Amino acid sequence: MKVVPSGGALGADIEGVDLARAGRDPAAVGAVRQALLDHLVIRVRDQDLTDPDLLAFAAGFGELDRAPISPYGNKPYLPDFPYLGVISNIVIDGVPQGSLGSGESQWHGDMTYKDDPPMACVLYALQVPEAGGDTGFANMYRAFDALPADLRAAVRGRSAKHDSSTNSAGQTRHGFKDAYDDPDDIPGAVHPLVREHPETGKAALFLGRRLNAHIIGMDKPDSDDLLDRLWAHATQPHLTWTQRWRAGDFLMWDNRAVLHRRDAIDPAQPRMMHRAQIRDAWPVKAAG
Repeated sequence: MKVVPSGGALGADIEGVDLARAGRDPAAVGAVRQALLDHLVIRVRDQDLTDPDLLAFAAGFGELDRAPISPYGNKPYLPDFPYLGVISNIVIDGVPQGSLGSGESQWHGDMTYKDDPPMACVLYALQVPEAGGDTGFANMYRAFDALPADLRAAVRGRSAKHDSSTNSAGQTRHGFKDAYDDPDDIPGAVHPLVREHPETGKAALFLGRRLNAHIIGMDKPDSDDLLDRLWAHATQPHLTWTQRWRAGDFLMWDNRAVLHRRDAIDPAQPRMMHRAQIRDAWPVKAAG
């Protein structure tokens, strides 16, 4: 097994590993976990994984978590595999075959609107478009370390509400309202703006997603202004790395210290991904 850094702000390729076997090998899982902690995003190319293979590998990192709520009202996972979500723009007889469709996905952390967001997520590419659908990642360790003095002072001791009513494509999830006039009515969890990573001890910005977010104890204009400045800072190009997908690519990211986004896709170009996520064994904790 060889770990090759991307050369960007985060990310590394792992070479010489067959994930279909590695998921049943504790030593291999431990080596991949260390690479994940070191590089925040790891990629393994040219894999041939069944759904049980993918789930077995993900389960080597901890208890699996269910997929997010779909905006369509249908189950967002495979019927035979309730812990395996489907990300796709394919529509058959008017029925979406997965979540997120073809639109652009904005910068976000996965399911941070929960009190216990997942520690990591995995995504496996079964079918990819000829162009589009690239996934960008941003390093929230570096984003925190590079905060200007005024922003560092502004986030100290602050927490924010993470909106659960919409997904990263801006779609309203089934069963939620389209808009909320009062920030106190926004559904979702409250988390510190700067969290301590439970395994590395490092401080990371923890922003979740921008839409409907609100900083506790601030009026809406001031909250929006500070969040706008934080998001602009955290997603600067020099803090990011972009994954350009090939079929057979496996990607895993540390949800506690990265944001990610996706480029839009031509609806005529099919895209099919299978996704799993791992529960965090530690609660979200503010950095000291």
